[in-house]
Parts: sequence; C-alpha cells; structure tokens
Amino acid sequence: MDIQALSAKFGINAEYVKEGTFPVFERRIAGKKVLLVADQTTQRFLPRIEPVVRASAAHCGTFILPEREPVADKPTVAAVSAAGDGYDYLLAVGAGTLNDLCKYAGFLTHRSSGVYATAPSMDGFTSGVTPLIEDGFKITRPAQTASDVLIDPVLLCKAPRIMIGAGVGDILAKYCCLTDWRISSYLTGEVYGEEAASLMYDAVRACDESIPALQRGEAAGVEKLMEALLVSGYAMVIAGNSRPASGAEHHMSHFLEMDFLRRGKHIPLHGVKVGLGTIVSLYLYETLKSRPAFEGCERVYAEAEKLPGHAYAEEVLASLGCPTRFSQLDVGADTVRRMFLEAYKIRDRFTILTLYCTKGWMDTVADELMERFF
Repeated sequence: MDIQALSAKFGINAEYVKEGTFPVFERRIAGKKVLLVADQTTQRFLPRIEPVVRASAAHCGTFILPEREPVADKPTVAAVSAAGDGYDYLLAVGAGTLNDLCKYAGFLTHRSSGVYATAPSMDGFTSGVTPLIEDGFKITRPAQTASDVLIDPVLLCKAPRIMIGAGVGDILAKYCCLTDWRISSYLTGEVYGEEAASLMYDAVRACDESIPALQRGEAAGVEKLMEALLVSGYAMVIAGNSRPASGAEHHMSHFLEMDFLRRGKHIPLHGVKVGLGTIVSLYLYETLKSRPAFEGCERVYAEAEKLPGHAYAEEVLASLGCPTRFSQLDVGADTVRRMFLEAYKIRDRFTILTLYCTKGWMDTVADELMERFF
C-alpha cells in the first residue's frame, strides 16, 4: 500500500521525515504564520520540529497547554482557537487530543491544521470528525481533516510501549466493528460500504502481520501500524461516518470515559479502553453459537468464524503493556457491569452488544463477562 499516494487522494500530505526535514510540508507553509500547539508532556518534542517550521514559515509561534493530559472540551478548544488568532496554520505536536483540538479549532476558525505525530496511539489523525467532551458526554462533531501528518518512525518507536499498544488496540478493534457493520446489514438492512470496509480490512491485516516487528520495537512494525491508523480516517471519509472504525468496542470505551470524567479521574488512553472492549466483543462473537438461535443467525455465525479469538487479542495487548482486565483500570465493578448492559445505547448503531442486549441475553451473560474480564 502506497500510503502517501493514498493520502494525496484525500488531499492530505502524509509525509515521512527525510534527513530531519519534511520538504512537502515546508513548501506548504512557506510565507505562512504557523502556531505549534503542545502540552506539558509533548513540549519536549518542540526542538525537533520548531527549527523545521522556522526555516520556511513567515513566523512560528508556540502555545503550550497547561495540562499534561488536556481534554478536548469546549474551554480547551476555545483556548486553542484564541491562541491561533493571527496565525494561518495550527500544527499539533502530539497525538490524539492535541490533533483533535487543532482540527476542531481550525475548523471553527477557518485555519488549516496538521500534526507532528509523537505516538502511534490512535486512529483520528486523518478523520474528518473530532470527539469532544460536552457537558460530561462524548460527542462526535464534524471537523476538518489534517492538511499534513508528519511522521518520523524513529521517534514513534520511542513512544511509551503502552501508547504503541493503544494504537494496536484501536486497529484490532476494526475486526470487530467491521463485523458489527456486516451483521447489521444482514439483520437491520443497514447499507454496508464495501469500498471503505475493504480498504480498512487490508490495512488491519497488514498491521496484524507486523505485530511481531512491533513487539521487537522495529520501525517497520511502527510504519505498518501508522499506515493502518491513517487508513482508518480515510475509510471513515469514504463511508461518510465512523462505521468502518467504531463499533461496540468503542461504545464501551466511551461509556467508561464518561464515567472517568464524572468522577474527575485520569482517563486511560483511548486505545487501551478500546482494546479491552475489543477483547469483550471478540469473546461475544466467539461464544455466539452457545446462545439461542435467532432469525438470520447462520449468516452472523459465518462472519463470527472469520474473527481472531479473544485470547489472541489478550496476548498481543498484554505483550505491549496494555491491561486485559477492567479491574486494571480505576473503575468499579458496578460501572463495568452497567457498561455491558447499557453501552449499546451510546450510539444509534447495531453492534454485537445490541444483539446481546436486545435479545435479553446480557442479563445473564454479564456475570460470565465479569468473571472473565473484570
């Protein structure tokens, strides 16, 4: 897969570093005023990218958020938007939240934005939406896609192992959400996007094959992971929604995130929570035949048989430093049980959770899930 050629089709410059520079990006910002946006954690990467920007831009400024782990909420979006006043371009120096903040602030203020990726930890680099926290709820809002995604595989390899694991969790999740989408087409008549799904499947399989390289800390593995994360955004653009990238596993993650916010607690990495949801989804598909038969079940069983087992996902995520039980997070057993029963309501979208909950199975299966995964 030629990720740069594919990116160009979507108007995005996904550029790998060349001798410490990003020539295409530098030409794009020539004569422009560029604001670098970092937080207390990622500001240490500014010396890597600031000289590159200063060499080409008319002016380079910096804005450092006061938090180590900022939240993409209205006040923080407003702060980034205000800091960008007088600038032409916002460059996030970081990964998930900083990229989301710059995409959305740029969208609101009609400024281009990009990201200098410091970790391959999530799949929102190239998506045209931004997840925001509004009044304690996780809401997905339309945004702009990044103009540039700047990639240094050597830097990404040095990211904390759990951040790489979070990226893998977000990619393994695609097995589940694509299957959720497919079974919804069988059971509800929802339109299934073959082009978007096929593109995503190819990227997931390539990434999956590179996991041994990732576990060894090799740049080649990180490159395949990053490619899959970028493709996830493109698949969403093709589909016109997040279906190719988000299913029951993401709904579980969103449910937990809102609980952490309500309690004012540290929020675990998105991909870490999604990885746990992926293990659960895979188990629900894996054991589906032991549940009562239902109309259309044979086609659903056939899709379930194509999936990797939940034990495989557990093994991979554990090897990359990710938790494989919810009790490893700062979350109570009652919350996790409610998540199994209620997370399907997070989005109006049919998933494996929807199937279990609307058939009335989850009332008894929840005990089984708690024993195995809490």
